[in-house]
Amino acid sequence: QVQLVESGGGLVQAGGSLRLSCAASGRTFSSVGMGWFRQGPGKEREFVAGVTRTGGTTYYADSVKGRFTISRDNAIAKVYLQMNSLNPEDTAVYYCAQGKSPLRIGLTQNEYSNWGQGTQVTVSS
Repeated sequence: QVQLVESGGGLVQAGGSLRLSCAASGRTFSSVGMGWFRQGPGKEREFVAGVTRTGGTTYYADSVKGRFTISRDNAIAKVYLQMNSLNPEDTAVYYCAQGKSPLRIGLTQNEYSNWGQGTQVTVSS
């Protein structure tokens, strides 16, 4: 089973940037798509961004489109989330997740099989 460990969260001022990383262990990392979700205070966990197995296709929630970029490096089993122009509404715990399909980018939690422990991102105004 793949284990996922996120890092890179922290406190940043509005307008700033952060880069989240997710390190994966296990043999199946490069076989399936990956995604990032987030859960803000008092909110449901929501899809943020996803990438297919090879990294050739990405998809973003409307709320982060144009500001966030997902990428992956299968050689070192990592997936990244570059977050620019952050605003207080982006404050959340961010989770990395392993998808169940090589080509489909799942938009719901049940389309992902393994999850990291999450990393906190706090954006101050």
